[in-house]
Amino acid sequence: MEYLKMHLLRNKVSKLVYYELFQDINDAIAREKQLKAGSRQKKIDLINRQNPEWIDLMIKK
Repeated sequence: MEYLKMHLLRNKVSKLVYYELFQDINDAIAREKQLKAGSRQKKIDLINRQNPEWIDLMIKK
């Protein structure tokens, strides 16, 4: 989870609406590159499938 927080700070993320967990950093990097290469609409569709209300996932309940 510490890596996630560093990633969010480095990329100036103000609201976390989607994330994936990986055991291997190389898999995570490959997936990030895959997502970055996709269209904005594909990213929106991905978020809408898993978090349709766009709830901030960093807020602890």
